[in-house]
Amino acid sequence: MPSPFEAVSTYFYAKDGNRPFLMRYAFAEDIALEMVVNTDAISFPDSASGLPEIEQILCRRFANDFENVYTFGLARPTDANRRHFPCHWLVGMSTKDNGDIRIGCGRYDWYFSDVHGLVQRLVITIDRMEIISSDHLKQVMEWITSLSYPWCRPEDVLENMPRSAELAPIADYLREVRSIPPDF
Repeated sequence: MPSPFEAVSTYFYAKDGNRPFLMRYAFAEDIALEMVVNTDAISFPDSASGLPEIEQILCRRFANDFENVYTFGLARPTDANRRHFPCHWLVGMSTKDNGDIRIGCGRYDWYFSDVHGLVQRLVITIDRMEIISSDHLKQVMEWITSLSYPWCRPEDVLENMPRSAELAPIADYLREVRSIPPDF
């Protein structure tokens, strides 16, 4: 049975690396996904269910549109998170069609099965998604790839973040991030 840390880490490697086969080591067959998108800079369906549909949305379709994807959990699960792990996240990526960069952040709510330790339900909230010109790809990707993958602290993200007006909303969000206690 995977730990919450192992299940969530596997998800990051599966999604970011376009490895749908890894999703089965993170998610239960009957996984339920809910998406709360609070920005117009990216779109996802409101919900999905079942491992095949999740693989399609979070790996295959995502990889059709984006490359250079790095997702970071901004807190690590502990033993207290055996059933529910809420945490903030950051993602950096570029679009395949024009190279523009997307930097986003939000919240994950991971709910784990008592039986197998796999994710039974996942709520992904996208609070911010900023679009930055491809002219800044080198600078932004050097910053993103300098972070400890896939887990890092908000203060580590902010430490070497490029100073730009486009990233200011992300920096403001990260300054407000606090640890979130589990629901149960």
